[in-house]
Amino acid sequence: MVTQTSKFPAFASNSHITAIGSYVPEKTITNSDIEKLVDTDNDWIVRRTGIEQRHQAASDQLTSHLAIAAVRDMLSRFPDIFPQDIDGILVATTTADRPFPSVASQVQEAIGATKCLAVDVSAACAGFVTALQMANGLILTGAYRKIVVIGAETLTRITDYTDRSTCILFGDGAGAVLVEAAAKGAFLSSNASTDGSGGIQVYINDSQYIVQNGREVYKWALTTVPNGVLDLLQAVGKRIDELDWFVPHSANLRMIEAICERLELPPEKALESVVRNGNTSAASIPLALDAAYKEGKLNSGQLIALYGFGSGLTQSGLLLRWTLEQKV
Repeated sequence: MVTQTSKFPAFASNSHITAIGSYVPEKTITNSDIEKLVDTDNDWIVRRTGIEQRHQAASDQLTSHLAIAAVRDMLSRFPDIFPQDIDGILVATTTADRPFPSVASQVQEAIGATKCLAVDVSAACAGFVTALQMANGLILTGAYRKIVVIGAETLTRITDYTDRSTCILFGDGAGAVLVEAAAKGAFLSSNASTDGSGGIQVYINDSQYIVQNGREVYKWALTTVPNGVLDLLQAVGKRIDELDWFVPHSANLRMIEAICERLELPPEKALESVVRNGNTSAASIPLALDAAYKEGKLNSGQLIALYGFGSGLTQSGLLLRWTLEQKV
């Protein structure tokens, strides 16, 4: 069990989540497919990571296409949302189509949000939670009321399929939520920290491929993430046993299980997207949330901790009350 005095106070919030959507490409890469590329096998991959498959974008699908598809899925499922009322789009991604224009600007054009801030956020696997924090801050200014927050990645394009240590991990996908102004905010506490000295542990090399020291990242996550989660709870006087759902970055199922063990949190309280999607970086948390929402696991009033962590080394947490009712 880890314990820590909270360093992060509860923060002002006028935000809550009012809609959700997601998208993964049709093509899958199974463990059997990986076996044909490198010296590995299905049992080893599942035992070490829990991953059974990942999705791969088509050759003509860019990150913007996945992000747009996720937002369109959200709009189709929540038809009372009108694109012209959206006044902000934040896209968390490390695999933007190009340095500019932003993925967010392409989402804006595609959905017809006619008067809208559009910004990309680069914080790797912590990006989606970081963007949620930013959306709340923008809403608190009073200048914004409806902000779409997206996590979208095409990591298979920067994966070296000759490197056994990384090619088993990564997949493509996108998830989106609508963050709206509310009379009583549902975002309860937040934290973030970065240790730039650990940047060498996960980076893009000169060949534009992901390089990762998995052992060191695993050790860092196990020694920092549990304390960060407890900080979120302690900031508002909550205990770990009061948490309904824990939604960490889905890097590796075994890592999630180990973090839960450190927290003395039943692993069945952790929501993941890694088994069927692989590690999708900034998309992993919204994909896990939407899968749980579709399965009827998320109910209004539940206490949920979101926690992103990864390259940087950066981590970002958010404790919230779920307010989105199940659609019949």
